[in-house]
Amino acid sequence: MTSLMQQLPDTRPAGGAALDQILIAAGSATLLTALLLLLGHGHRTGRTRVLARLAALAERSWSLRGLPGWAALPMQLALGSLALALLGMYWDISLHITHGRDAGPLANIAHYPILFGLFGLFAAGMLAIVLPMGERPGRAAVRITRGWYAPTGGILLAAASFYALLGFPLDDIWHRIFGQDVTLWGPTHLMLIGGAGLSLVAIALLEREGRFVRTEQTETMLSSYLRRGMIAGGLLAGLSVFQAEFDFGVPQFRLVHQPLLIAVAAGCALVVARLWVGRGGALFAVGFYVLLRGGVSVAVGPVIGQLWAAIPLYVVEALCVEIAAVALLRRPLALGAVSGLLIGTIGFASEYLWTQVAFVLPWTSDMVVEGAGMAIVGGVSGGLLGALLVGALRGELPRPAVRRVAFGGALLAIALGITNGLIGTAPAGVAATVALDRQTGQAEVRLDPPTFAQDPAWLAVTGWQGGGLHVDRLQPLGDGRYRTTRPMPLDGTWKTMLRLHDGRAMLAIPVFMPADAALGLPEIAADPQFTRDGQPEWQVLQRETKRDVPPWLWISASLVVLACSVALVLALGWGAQRLSRAISGPDRSQHPVVVGLAEDPATA
Repeated sequence: MTSLMQQLPDTRPAGGAALDQILIAAGSATLLTALLLLLGHGHRTGRTRVLARLAALAERSWSLRGLPGWAALPMQLALGSLALALLGMYWDISLHITHGRDAGPLANIAHYPILFGLFGLFAAGMLAIVLPMGERPGRAAVRITRGWYAPTGGILLAAASFYALLGFPLDDIWHRIFGQDVTLWGPTHLMLIGGAGLSLVAIALLEREGRFVRTEQTETMLSSYLRRGMIAGGLLAGLSVFQAEFDFGVPQFRLVHQPLLIAVAAGCALVVARLWVGRGGALFAVGFYVLLRGGVSVAVGPVIGQLWAAIPLYVVEALCVEIAAVALLRRPLALGAVSGLLIGTIGFASEYLWTQVAFVLPWTSDMVVEGAGMAIVGGVSGGLLGALLVGALRGELPRPAVRRVAFGGALLAIALGITNGLIGTAPAGVAATVALDRQTGQAEVRLDPPTFAQDPAWLAVTGWQGGGLHVDRLQPLGDGRYRTTRPMPLDGTWKTMLRLHDGRAMLAIPVFMPADAALGLPEIAADPQFTRDGQPEWQVLQRETKRDVPPWLWISASLVVLACSVALVLALGWGAQRLSRAISGPDRSQHPVVVGLAEDPATA
């Protein structure tokens, strides 16, 4: 029997955070920033040797051998902080899926590892800026004041992490204007994961700057291999966070979006791994990714007790890159393009089979043709971007006309693919008649018109935000009739709906929705039999979103976030070009002295 507490309407705030929580969060951020600035000022003025000692200790680490302290210490802190933030992000996504919106930002325990992880990432960038003393950290360094130069990678790391941190206060403003958006793909949410994911590019630049100024020191091939392999694997994990809603089984956009995102991540990170790390680098990066992302899934799922998130395997994609490199290793752009093509075809087929085993909503024949096309676009574009990044790390970028076309064309193709994946329709005249057995929670569904969805991407009952996640793909009976295979949740705070995705059509039909006092919404009862019209799916999934906001305001706010995101990507491109020019100058002694193993040209 449903308890009285379960019957009470939801009273959690549906807009911004309470004032006391804003003051606590702002005060804590100010205090941490002040401490960081005091520590940096003390180092620059010689009043404290704490940072110098920590940097010297980091230099002696086996995996960071050959790097100066101003690169080694920030890299240690950055990689650890990213792992902490990744754990918090998947924990947070799981909590939103199972429990809905927050009672407040400080009431969500998963926000703390995200905040500490992102602040640690920002601190790593700032340490890279303040640590160099009495030396210019490479010819790519940027002058701050007379006698103070900061590594380009450190500046970009601080910028990327600051951009991610900025997503937290902007998210609260977004909620106040537009209501809650319980989706990973809210614009301010993308700032968080985008800034964190792209910080790996800045870390790679910082690593290369460090080796550039320490060419007189030797390092083993193995230490360099492991360090760069972990950076490439971290880049693969960071780029894969964008797929998280598909990993859990509550995607809010078309299914063809998933193969595009998988291919972009694979093309970019695995091409970087093979060209920069060396033979087997793509496979090593995938191994590190599986260890990291699989570890997060285990920690969030069985250990913490939240939802399990599936992961793409990327193994076949890595093999494709390794095979392509046999013939195209010395032609990076060709390797990137061919690897992307293989990722978009053979890799797509392998992930198609994997989704049948591991994912809540597997890929279907409804999306094969368009999904493969999207994967090819994403794979080739990601591969070109990865090849350009390694070209910068080697000081071997192609001539300006070629690199501008490749860089701009790849970004444009990815943007067009994402836009295509986000565009859905809500055809009028589609309804469902549901005959429900309240005792068993089972139901029979009849679509009208019965021929509307012959082979849908998904036709499922989804229940979420009631303390768990329920996804039940319906069993077809013929003539537009379907039935459930498991009892559905129909009480408490569960939001249970019928979801239909066929081609571009994305519809949802509420089965049960609780009353929501904060939104002023009544309960939608699960009657024994009812007929309801299909609604645009996002309106049912994002019930908390305000409907009375002028469209121009939402578009304008989204464009501001987009402009900031483009600025970050262009800044990273600027930093890569600056580094490439620096290490490709007359002095060619920047290549590291490596002992212990025969050198692969890719590791230079």
